[in-house]
Amino acid sequence: MDHESLATLEREMQELQSLAGAGQTFPPNCFVSMKAKFVYYDSRTSLTVSFPVLEESLNPLRNMQGGFISAAFDNTFGPLSYLAARGPCVTVDLHAQYIRPVDAGDTIMVAARVVSRGMNSMFLSAEAFNARKKLIATCSANMTILKKSAVETSRDDKNGRE
Repeated sequence: MDHESLATLEREMQELQSLAGAGQTFPPNCFVSMKAKFVYYDSRTSLTVSFPVLEESLNPLRNMQGGFISAAFDNTFGPLSYLAARGPCVTVDLHAQYIRPVDAGDTIMVAARVVSRGMNSMFLSAEAFNARKKLIATCSANMTILKKSAVETSRDDKNGRE
């Protein structure tokens, strides 16, 4: 664990949280429910997160189900894109390639990076490794950067306002 990079992450998250509207959580509940932990952060460029292989994520063969591996990627891309864009983003598409199974009780490490960032979108790439540092999957995603007005409209719609 790189304490200096995590201090930068904490500082940037606090800044974004102070700017966020009511009801926004960072990191999101889906990140917390997977018992994810931030491991390394390079400001607005890369993020590494660890995920324990939980009992509820296992398939009948007692390996981490592919959808949970994809969720680990998305739960790494989400915070990274939010930090890189300095505001909310949504995943437009996500492409995962599975290389080897992940056993019950293992931990996966997802290392993600911003490959390209524009005004309205960004492209991210990541690799996931097991505890033995073997590549288990790769993933890429396109994100749309939400404009402030889109976030406010979405919040108003949820609150029954038009």
